[in-house]
Amino acid sequence: MKMLKSKLLDLKEKEQKEKIEDLKGTQMDIAWGSQIRSYVFCPYTMVKDHRTNYEVGNVQAVMDGEIDKFMESYLKNGLTNC
Repeated sequence: MKMLKSKLLDLKEKEQKEKIEDLKGTQMDIAWGSQIRSYVFCPYTMVKDHRTNYEVGNVQAVMDGEIDKFMESYLKNGLTNC
């Protein structure tokens, strides 16, 4: 009986791990050159999304959380993995 419980538990854990991996999707390494956006503060101001090439000149607004346009651009381009 213990052997059956153990195997069922292992199977359940494996299914959970697979489900989590499916939800995560592909992940890039956190390394130099793999950033999503660049922020330029001086001598001019600009934020550029490297996935979609969308740019905006109001860095402060983006820093304050106004990123809807970046999300819209990402979704319109149909990008699912980078």
